[in-house]
Amino acid sequence: MPEIGRTPAGPAVSAAHNLAIRVVSALVLAPLALLVTYMGGIVFVLFWGLAAAALLWEWISLVTGPLWIATGIGYAALMLLAPVTIRVDAELGFQSMLLLFAIVWMTDICGYFGGRAIGGPKLAPAISPKKTWAGAIAGTAGAVVAAVLVAEWFGTVALGTVAIIAVVLSGVAQLGDLLESWIKRHFGVKDASHLIPGHGGVMDRLDSFWAATVAAAVIGIARGGVDGAARGLLVW
Repeated sequence: MPEIGRTPAGPAVSAAHNLAIRVVSALVLAPLALLVTYMGGIVFVLFWGLAAAALLWEWISLVTGPLWIATGIGYAALMLLAPVTIRVDAELGFQSMLLLFAIVWMTDICGYFGGRAIGGPKLAPAISPKKTWAGAIAGTAGAVVAAVLVAEWFGTVALGTVAIIAVVLSGVAQLGDLLESWIKRHFGVKDASHLIPGHGGVMDRLDSFWAATVAAAVIGIARGGVDGAARGLLVW
Protein backbone atom coordinates (compact mmCIF):
# COMPACT_ATOMS: atom_id res chain seq x y z
CA MET A 1 0.00 0.00 0.00
CA PRO A 2 1.42 3.44 -0.89
CA GLU A 3 2.23 5.84 1.91
CA ILE A 4 -0.36 8.53 2.70
CA GLY A 5 0.38 11.77 0.92
CA ARG A 6 2.59 10.16 -1.71
CA THR A 7 1.65 9.37 -5.31
CA PRO A 8 2.87 6.00 -6.56
CA ALA A 9 5.00 5.96 -9.67
CA GLY A 10 3.05 4.95 -12.74
CA PRO A 11 2.85 5.17 -16.52
CA ALA A 12 2.35 8.94 -16.46
CA VAL A 13 5.55 9.49 -14.46
CA SER A 14 7.47 7.10 -16.70
CA ALA A 15 6.19 8.82 -19.85
CA ALA A 16 7.15 12.24 -18.51
CA HIS A 17 10.61 10.96 -17.63
CA ASN A 18 11.12 9.46 -21.08
CA LEU A 19 9.94 12.66 -22.72
CA ALA A 20 12.40 14.69 -20.66
CA ILE A 21 15.26 12.43 -21.74
CA ARG A 22 14.16 12.71 -25.38
CA VAL A 23 14.13 16.50 -25.14
CA VAL A 24 17.61 16.66 -23.61
CA SER A 25 19.01 14.32 -26.26
CA ALA A 26 17.41 16.39 -29.01
CA LEU A 27 18.83 19.61 -27.56
CA VAL A 28 22.30 18.09 -27.90
CA LEU A 29 21.95 16.37 -31.27
CA ALA A 30 20.00 19.02 -33.18
CA PRO A 31 22.57 21.84 -32.75
CA LEU A 32 25.35 19.39 -33.60
CA ALA A 33 23.60 18.38 -36.82
CA LEU A 34 23.05 22.03 -37.74
CA LEU A 35 26.68 22.94 -37.04
CA VAL A 36 28.00 20.07 -39.11
CA THR A 37 25.63 20.97 -41.95
CA TYR A 38 26.80 24.57 -41.87
CA MET A 39 30.45 23.46 -41.98
CA GLY A 40 29.87 21.06 -44.87
CA GLY A 41 32.85 19.45 -46.60
CA ILE A 42 34.73 16.56 -45.04
CA VAL A 43 33.21 17.21 -41.60
CA PHE A 44 29.74 16.69 -43.04
CA VAL A 45 30.83 13.52 -44.85
CA LEU A 46 32.46 12.10 -41.71
CA PHE A 47 29.41 12.89 -39.58
CA TRP A 48 27.03 11.03 -41.87
CA GLY A 49 29.60 8.29 -42.41
CA LEU A 50 29.60 7.63 -38.67
CA ALA A 51 25.80 7.71 -38.64
CA ALA A 52 25.71 5.20 -41.50
CA ALA A 53 28.22 2.93 -39.73
CA ALA A 54 26.18 3.01 -36.51
CA LEU A 55 23.01 2.31 -38.46
CA LEU A 56 24.60 -0.69 -40.17
CA TRP A 57 25.85 -2.06 -36.84
CA GLU A 58 22.35 -1.79 -35.38
CA TRP A 59 20.82 -3.39 -38.46
CA ILE A 60 23.18 -6.37 -38.38
CA SER A 61 22.53 -6.79 -34.65
CA LEU A 62 18.79 -6.70 -35.30
CA VAL A 63 18.17 -8.88 -38.35
CA THR A 64 18.93 -12.47 -39.35
CA GLY A 65 19.60 -13.91 -42.81
CA PRO A 66 21.97 -12.92 -45.70
CA LEU A 67 19.24 -11.08 -47.66
CA TRP A 68 18.36 -8.87 -44.70
CA ILE A 69 22.04 -8.09 -44.06
CA ALA A 70 22.57 -7.20 -47.74
CA THR A 71 19.55 -4.90 -47.56
CA GLY A 72 21.06 -3.24 -44.51
CA ILE A 73 24.26 -2.42 -46.40
CA GLY A 74 22.23 -0.57 -49.00
CA TYR A 75 20.16 1.08 -46.28
CA ALA A 76 23.28 2.38 -44.54
CA ALA A 77 24.93 3.45 -47.79
CA LEU A 78 21.94 5.63 -48.65
CA MET A 79 22.17 7.20 -45.19
CA LEU A 80 25.55 8.56 -46.24
CA LEU A 81 25.02 9.20 -49.94
CA ALA A 82 21.66 10.99 -49.83
CA PRO A 83 22.55 13.91 -47.52
CA VAL A 84 26.03 14.27 -49.06
CA THR A 85 24.51 14.46 -52.56
CA ILE A 86 22.16 17.22 -51.44
CA ARG A 87 24.71 19.19 -49.42
CA VAL A 88 27.35 19.18 -52.16
CA ASP A 89 25.26 21.66 -54.18
CA ALA A 90 27.20 24.88 -53.51
CA GLU A 91 24.25 27.20 -54.08
CA LEU A 92 21.29 25.53 -52.40
CA GLY A 93 22.75 22.54 -50.56
CA PHE A 94 22.80 24.14 -47.12
CA GLN A 95 19.30 25.54 -47.51
CA SER A 96 17.98 22.19 -48.71
CA MET A 97 19.39 20.42 -45.68
CA LEU A 98 17.87 23.00 -43.34
CA LEU A 99 14.51 22.48 -45.02
CA LEU A 100 14.86 18.73 -44.59
CA PHE A 101 15.65 19.12 -40.91
CA ALA A 102 12.69 21.46 -40.46
CA ILE A 103 10.31 19.10 -42.26
CA VAL A 104 11.41 15.93 -40.47
CA TRP A 105 11.76 17.44 -37.01
CA MET A 106 8.40 19.21 -37.11
CA THR A 107 6.72 16.13 -38.51
CA ASP A 108 8.03 14.22 -35.51
CA ILE A 109 7.26 16.89 -32.90
CA CYS A 110 3.81 17.92 -34.13
CA GLY A 111 2.89 14.33 -34.88
CA TYR A 112 3.81 13.25 -31.36
CA PHE A 113 2.00 16.00 -29.49
CA GLY A 114 -0.87 16.27 -31.96
CA GLY A 115 -1.55 12.57 -31.75
CA ARG A 116 -1.46 12.57 -27.96
CA ALA A 117 -3.68 15.63 -27.67
CA ILE A 118 -6.30 14.69 -30.26
CA GLY A 119 -6.23 10.91 -30.34
CA GLY A 120 -8.73 9.28 -32.66
CA PRO A 121 -8.39 6.51 -35.25
CA LYS A 122 -5.10 4.67 -35.45
CA LEU A 123 -2.89 5.14 -38.50
CA ALA A 124 -1.43 1.63 -38.69
CA PRO A 125 -2.36 -0.27 -35.51
CA ALA A 126 -0.77 -3.54 -36.63
CA ILE A 127 2.60 -1.83 -37.10
CA SER A 128 2.69 1.10 -34.66
CA PRO A 129 -0.29 1.08 -32.27
CA LYS A 130 0.33 4.57 -30.85
CA LYS A 131 0.30 6.51 -34.14
CA THR A 132 -2.96 8.17 -35.17
CA TRP A 133 -4.32 9.87 -38.27
CA ALA A 134 -4.60 13.07 -36.23
CA GLY A 135 -0.89 12.88 -35.43
CA ALA A 136 -0.03 12.27 -39.08
CA ILE A 137 -2.03 15.30 -40.20
CA ALA A 138 -0.64 17.47 -37.41
CA GLY A 139 2.88 16.39 -38.32
CA THR A 140 2.38 17.28 -41.98
CA ALA A 141 0.85 20.65 -41.11
CA GLY A 142 3.72 21.46 -38.78
CA ALA A 143 6.22 20.47 -41.46
CA VAL A 144 4.61 22.80 -44.00
CA VAL A 145 4.67 25.76 -41.62
CA ALA A 146 8.29 25.14 -40.60
CA ALA A 147 9.47 24.67 -44.19
CA VAL A 148 7.76 27.83 -45.38
CA LEU A 149 9.28 29.84 -42.53
CA VAL A 150 12.77 28.55 -43.33
CA ALA A 151 12.31 29.24 -47.05
CA GLU A 152 10.98 32.73 -46.36
CA TRP A 153 14.01 33.44 -44.20
CA PHE A 154 16.33 32.55 -47.08
CA GLY A 155 14.09 34.25 -49.64
CA THR A 156 15.36 32.29 -52.64
CA VAL A 157 12.69 29.65 -53.24
CA ALA A 158 8.99 29.95 -54.10
CA LEU A 159 6.95 29.33 -50.95
CA GLY A 160 4.26 27.39 -52.81
CA THR A 161 6.88 25.00 -54.10
CA VAL A 162 8.32 24.55 -50.62
CA ALA A 163 4.86 23.83 -49.17
CA ILE A 164 4.27 21.07 -51.72
CA ILE A 165 7.73 19.62 -51.09
CA ALA A 166 7.02 19.66 -47.35
CA VAL A 167 3.77 17.72 -47.79
CA VAL A 168 5.46 15.09 -49.93
CA LEU A 169 8.57 14.68 -47.77
CA SER A 170 6.60 14.72 -44.52
CA GLY A 171 4.48 11.87 -45.86
CA VAL A 172 7.58 9.96 -46.92
CA ALA A 173 9.18 10.59 -43.52
CA GLN A 174 6.17 9.06 -41.79
CA LEU A 175 6.31 6.05 -44.09
CA GLY A 176 9.98 5.66 -43.14
CA ASP A 177 9.01 5.66 -39.49
CA LEU A 178 6.38 2.99 -40.12
CA LEU A 179 8.83 0.91 -42.14
CA GLU A 180 11.32 0.84 -39.29
CA SER A 181 8.51 0.00 -36.84
CA TRP A 182 7.50 -2.91 -39.05
CA ILE A 183 11.09 -4.20 -39.22
CA LYS A 184 11.48 -4.04 -35.44
CA ARG A 185 8.12 -5.72 -34.91
CA HIS A 186 9.11 -8.42 -37.44
CA PHE A 187 12.21 -9.23 -35.40
CA GLY A 188 10.51 -8.78 -32.03
CA VAL A 189 12.44 -5.82 -30.62
CA LYS A 190 11.36 -2.44 -29.26
CA ASP A 191 14.46 -0.34 -30.03
CA ALA A 192 17.28 -0.83 -32.53
CA SER A 193 19.79 -0.16 -29.72
CA HIS A 194 20.28 2.15 -26.74
CA LEU A 195 22.90 4.48 -28.19
CA ILE A 196 20.73 7.61 -27.88
CA PRO A 197 19.05 8.14 -24.48
CA GLY A 198 15.30 8.47 -24.83
CA HIS A 199 15.34 7.68 -28.54
CA GLY A 200 16.72 4.16 -28.69
CA GLY A 201 19.18 3.72 -31.51
CA VAL A 202 20.39 5.57 -34.57
CA MET A 203 17.80 3.77 -36.67
CA ASP A 204 15.06 4.90 -34.29
CA ARG A 205 16.22 8.50 -34.54
CA LEU A 206 16.96 8.64 -38.27
CA ASP A 207 14.23 6.44 -39.80
CA SER A 208 12.11 9.43 -40.87
CA PHE A 209 15.10 11.52 -41.91
CA TRP A 210 16.53 8.63 -43.93
CA ALA A 211 13.33 8.22 -45.93
CA ALA A 212 12.79 11.94 -46.51
CA THR A 213 16.40 12.58 -47.50
CA VAL A 214 16.55 9.65 -49.91
CA ALA A 215 13.31 10.82 -51.52
CA ALA A 216 14.64 14.38 -51.74
CA ALA A 217 17.89 13.18 -53.31
CA VAL A 218 16.05 11.06 -55.88
CA ILE A 219 13.82 13.98 -56.88
CA GLY A 220 16.76 16.36 -56.98
CA ILE A 221 19.00 14.09 -59.04
CA ALA A 222 16.18 13.34 -61.49
CA ARG A 223 15.70 17.05 -62.14
CA GLY A 224 19.14 18.59 -61.57
CA GLY A 225 21.71 15.82 -61.82
CA VAL A 226 24.11 14.63 -59.14
CA ASP A 227 25.90 17.99 -58.89
CA GLY A 228 22.66 19.96 -58.72
CA ALA A 229 20.39 17.79 -56.59
CA ALA A 230 19.46 20.61 -54.22
CA ARG A 231 18.56 22.92 -57.12
CA GLY A 232 16.60 20.12 -58.76
CA LEU A 233 14.65 19.68 -55.53
CA LEU A 234 13.86 23.31 -54.85
CA VAL A 235 13.73 25.14 -58.19
CA TRP A 236 10.75 24.21 -60.35
